[in-house]
Amino acid sequence: MEGLVNSRIIPIRTSCRRHYSVFLPTFSLQLRNKNLNKGQVWMLRRPKSLDSVAASIQPLEASTTGNTDNRQPSKEVLELWRSADAVCFDVDSTVCVDEGIDELAEFCGAGKAVAEWTARAMGGSVPFEEALSARLSLFKPSLAQVQDFLDKRPPWISPGIEELVKKLKARNTDVYLISGGFRQMINPVASILGIPQENIFANQLLFGSSGEFLGFDANEPTSRSGGKATAVQQIRKVKGYKALVMIGDGATDLEARKPGGANLFICYAGVQHRESVAAKANWLVFSFTDLITALE
Repeated sequence: MEGLVNSRIIPIRTSCRRHYSVFLPTFSLQLRNKNLNKGQVWMLRRPKSLDSVAASIQPLEASTTGNTDNRQPSKEVLELWRSADAVCFDVDSTVCVDEGIDELAEFCGAGKAVAEWTARAMGGSVPFEEALSARLSLFKPSLAQVQDFLDKRPPWISPGIEELVKKLKARNTDVYLISGGFRQMINPVASILGIPQENIFANQLLFGSSGEFLGFDANEPTSRSGGKATAVQQIRKVKGYKALVMIGDGATDLEARKPGGANLFICYAGVQHRESVAAKANWLVFSFTDLITALE
């Protein structure tokens, strides 16, 4: 079947959203590591003092004393934030106000049941791949339905995110979107924020020649638990970043903070305050304004 030669199909059900090529090919760092859009890779020379800090640090673990004060970042956390050469954002309930798969399900008539599964997945109580399969099994949108959803439901961007991304890019910090959602729904968001397609790591819906839903590409690391951590580790290995920050609201975002992955996890609770995740964050924020101000 066209375009599916290298994809392992999960024959269940799906999610839909805004419009940019629904058949956009998936991206793989392994396939890109010899051609990484060199013109877009910024070579920022930092003061040696910051380089030495970033190069020597291990992922910062949250306080083991209850972490009740992580709304006030430590000096070390602030230094890492300001010296980061890459920042990875979750999309649903972080860059965007809504949860994409929940919005799609509601559009297709299965909103309540899917939202319940989303809450369980983001809280970390069930493996992500199990929750993804269960949610998609509740509705089977066709390609036409996906396109209709994307046309009628433009992205709902979180307040302050556009300014924050601009600020990061002005500092020559590379920005990525890493999501358990679907590329078809994330491409318009990336376009608004000026983030290149190759900096998107997300799942891919698969459709047949007649537009019928076939499943999703299980080769994408973000289709399973620990997938965001894997994506971040791949990014860092290929790009050689010295300090990388992950920002998100869910357990799958927290997982990205590990050796070889994110040095710092910032929990954004401006949409969803997941206490079990927030308690383990290096820094808890409820507004992107806090992050913007810290860069000034």
